[in-house]
Amino acid sequence: MARIPALLLTNKRFYSGSSSNVKAQKYVLTKYFQGEPKKSDFKIVEEALPELKDGEILTEAEYLSVDPYMRAYMIGYKLPTVMIGEQVAKIIASRNINFPVGKYVTGSFGWRTHTICNPKDLIGKAGVIPLTVVPDVGSHPISLALGVLGMPGNTAYFGLREICQPKPGETIVISGAAGAVGSHVGQIAKNIGCRVVGFAGTDEKCYYLEKELGFDRAYNYKTVDIRAALKEGAPKKVDCYFDNPSIVFKELKVEGFLVNRWTDRWDEGIDANLKWLQEGKLKYQEKIYNGFDNMVEALNGLLRGENTGKAVVKVK
Repeated sequence: MARIPALLLTNKRFYSGSSSNVKAQKYVLTKYFQGEPKKSDFKIVEEALPELKDGEILTEAEYLSVDPYMRAYMIGYKLPTVMIGEQVAKIIASRNINFPVGKYVTGSFGWRTHTICNPKDLIGKAGVIPLTVVPDVGSHPISLALGVLGMPGNTAYFGLREICQPKPGETIVISGAAGAVGSHVGQIAKNIGCRVVGFAGTDEKCYYLEKELGFDRAYNYKTVDIRAALKEGAPKKVDCYFDNPSIVFKELKVEGFLVNRWTDRWDEGIDANLKWLQEGKLKYQEKIYNGFDNMVEALNGLLRGENTGKAVVKVK
């Protein structure tokens, strides 16, 4: 199921829609974060968009992602810059026959309402998640393209399958287990036949992990003795520790990774996760914030651990 076209064809006679008179709003970061991100760290700027050139598309954001990496990553950017991030967007004008009006795509467009891009310019670009046509999700929301069918889902899929390489009967321990990646890792591990132990920050999240997602044990790391919890939850040994907050335990193989290592196999992860979703073997939760004006609030809510599952912002 190829959703990242191997060959991008353009036809100068192909044209649908117009970008004239379209104005984008975007969050421009003007100060590096000091502690919790603040609205005063940004300016919301309006940008008049030009007419499309051959091969380009115009998208309108419907859902924007907020993710834990955002706060740390911005230190590497020269200011001022548009705030980074992925989004699910609808193509509203196109001069590219491969990307017709009406299709939904996921792209690394940042915190902005409208974007013009040429998809071929994004292929193989370092650090950029591929521009991907959203698959048919049936009765599920398209926002899943930012969660179980997007970057977090592929982080879980490739991180567990390619690095941990778990076998049935092995024990997997997961930190940040109620988040978008951790909850997904645990479900894949259970599908493989592993024993799964998770750590989360509230009793409610631990209940969700055990009763809804089928984790063998889940512990509130704020209230338990970690050593005692591991002895109880993993009495034999820990075969893989999937660390979301980046804490290192002794005597475990450590390998860090970024999910864009597997951009050439991006569809593989989406297809596998979609199959599990359709079979009822993959559950999800979303924390949805409403309104483009609430991007900073949504990011801070995520960083404070208010979400179970994926946090997204519905633009309108």
